[in-house]
Amino acid sequence: MASRQWCEGHSTPVLCVGASGGPEGLLASGSEEGEVTVWNQEGAVLASLRLPSGDDVTSAVFSPVTPGLLYVSHGEMVSVLDPRSLKGAVEELQGAGEEEINSLALNEMGSALAVADDSGAVRVLELPGGKVNRTLRRHTNIVSSVAFRPLRPNNLVSAGLDMQVMLWNLQKTRPLWTLNLQEVAEEEEDHQQKAGQLFNPPLAHCVSVATCGNVLACAAENGRVHLMRVGSGSRLDQQGSIKAHSQGTSQAHFLSFLPHPYWLATGGNDGMVALWDLSQNPVVTVEDKGKPQAVPAHRRRPKASAKAKLQSQAKPKSQQAKEEEEVEEGSSADQSPGTEEALKSGPKLRFSHGDKVNWVCPTLLRGEPSLVVADQSPNLSVYSLAGL
Repeated sequence: MASRQWCEGHSTPVLCVGASGGPEGLLASGSEEGEVTVWNQEGAVLASLRLPSGDDVTSAVFSPVTPGLLYVSHGEMVSVLDPRSLKGAVEELQGAGEEEINSLALNEMGSALAVADDSGAVRVLELPGGKVNRTLRRHTNIVSSVAFRPLRPNNLVSAGLDMQVMLWNLQKTRPLWTLNLQEVAEEEEDHQQKAGQLFNPPLAHCVSVATCGNVLACAAENGRVHLMRVGSGSRLDQQGSIKAHSQGTSQAHFLSFLPHPYWLATGGNDGMVALWDLSQNPVVTVEDKGKPQAVPAHRRRPKASAKAKLQSQAKPKSQQAKEEEEVEEGSSADQSPGTEEALKSGPKLRFSHGDKVNWVCPTLLRGEPSLVVADQSPNLSVYSLAGL
């Protein structure tokens, strides 16, 4: 699939991309060694900045209510920038993380910033000012991703390399529920009865929430995207998964600008990018099939802790080749046990990006649905989704 290249914005590999929902439609990207670049919708560089710390920029999010605020994480810090005048930090939130920060998320009111870091803690900062309002400690390893639930500014989802996904109410310091992806994966293996298959732990890399606020997706190292539906009382009503990539799934992001909220973009270490229509997935359609049976949330710790990041979890090449043969374009997506029907079609769109995917950012560019993809290079690739 053809892409447009956005070049000359970075000198090091791009690690994260964020899109503004404002009328200017700006994009921001962060890369290794502290580089931040702001782009217009045509892919022209408006401004670039190298942060004094020189630490890798791991997350970039625009304020949903204030066009002149961009939050970027680097090391244990969060810098507040003005993307329209990128001359230096407007404000520095020192010590926002206890250790290196991996993910930032803003609630819809722009009044709370969630910070996930290597210590396993999630901090919630009040805005403006950056005062720590809550510190959430239940993960037993690196917290890799965090996201607020739309329409519910006090609900937060976190996911980490302890293979746990947690839903929080910020009025409390204990999660409302915890889903242990390792237990889910073990149940799937028992169900599929694939003797001798090598097990790749489902380290959780990226979590996203659909604009309806009730459907969650979590990209995992076992190549799957785990899906969850939140029901009344914030219960975990349903869960399932799709086999998305032949190697670790690094990215999963819902699209907010297509006809329904259940379009999901994924990217993986196999260099593939895919777009999924989950509107007919049993996890999403469960409300149409009568009262769902609650899925118990697993609370016990995983049998094996994840003690390193993605790079230490590489698969043997023979296993990669085997899975690549199994997951071809248009192949069916596996549905976990506990649902009565399987998803009958694979991704609506699937193409080879050609390099390990660091970030996928769905956005509208001049009114055209697009995916902005970052990889191991200093450039960005833009793919058009026109025609969907």
